[in-house]
Amino acid sequence: MIKFVGAGSGAPDLITVRGMKLLQEADVIIYAGSLVNPQLLEYKKEDCQVYNSAYMTLEEVLEVMYRAEEKGLLTVRLHTGDPCLYGAIREQMDELDKKGIEYDSTPGVSSFCGAASALNLEYTLPDVSQSVIITRMAGRTPVPEKEEIASLAAHQATMVVFLSTGMLEKLSERLIEGGYSADTPAAIVYKATWEDEKTVVCTVGTLAESARENNITKTALMIIGDVVSHSHYSRSELYNPAFTTEFRKASR
Repeated sequence: MIKFVGAGSGAPDLITVRGMKLLQEADVIIYAGSLVNPQLLEYKKEDCQVYNSAYMTLEEVLEVMYRAEEKGLLTVRLHTGDPCLYGAIREQMDELDKKGIEYDSTPGVSSFCGAASALNLEYTLPDVSQSVIITRMAGRTPVPEKEEIASLAAHQATMVVFLSTGMLEKLSERLIEGGYSADTPAAIVYKATWEDEKTVVCTVGTLAESARENNITKTALMIIGDVVSHSHYSRSELYNPAFTTEFRKASR
């Protein structure tokens, strides 16, 4: 059995209870060493085999899985954050399907959630934004043309940009071309929930400058939109005494 497990956003105690138990039970762990906190490996049992996929190809990862399956071992494939976001898990699952190997997935706390907690943000403020766009800039690997940053920026929703720290000047240009003003609130969160976490509140126009001033060159995500400043928003109707819900009648 192959267990895809979300490692969480960084802090070792932010892995789920299920994920922690799977690490404790695993005979083989293949972890994304470039991003997963190595402290999570302290949960493993003494005789567990550990592989760092940062140095491996897809084929090499699969070969480890196949060998483990032949021996009846439990394999945990440990991905950063939640595996469903930029985890490259589908290509692994498709190959396992061809071999008839069973697998399942355990979710984790994504870094976009960790970043919000670092800044005490609510991404979906009433009358500000009720949508969150999670995306990245096109770099060495492309993104679909229809998802180009400027076209997404036209929605003026909250935007969380992954994997783009080295392209912040271009990111600012595309965001402004898409409709955000240069003074739109923004934030850079470096290594959300790690011990060396760093947060920088800035604007769309000062993303690159702010990153340089704080020596942030990688392992960060950017949050774009008025929710960063939370200077104006409407009260939630859910707890409004004048609003009736399934569980409570309006009191006035």
